[in-house]
Amino acid sequence: MTNITLYTKDNCPQCKMTKRFLTDKNISYSEVNIDSEPQYIDWLKDQGYRSVPVVTASEDVTIVGFRPDQLRALAV
Repeated sequence: MTNITLYTKDNCPQCKMTKRFLTDKNISYSEVNIDSEPQYIDWLKDQGYRSVPVVTASEDVTIVGFRPDQLRALAV
């Protein structure tokens, strides 16, 4: 099973849609809210990400934004 991490922030519609999609597809994930854990903001910026949601599933799989087409691949 792949460890999936979802980086979110408060009041983010795309973050809410991504969480709902993953939950509806029974895909387990760990959530990191950058509003309550701001130490992850610099890490995300260092990786080149400027917005959330960011989903990391492995070193090779990163999804930025609400992308159901790409998120479906995590359900396999």
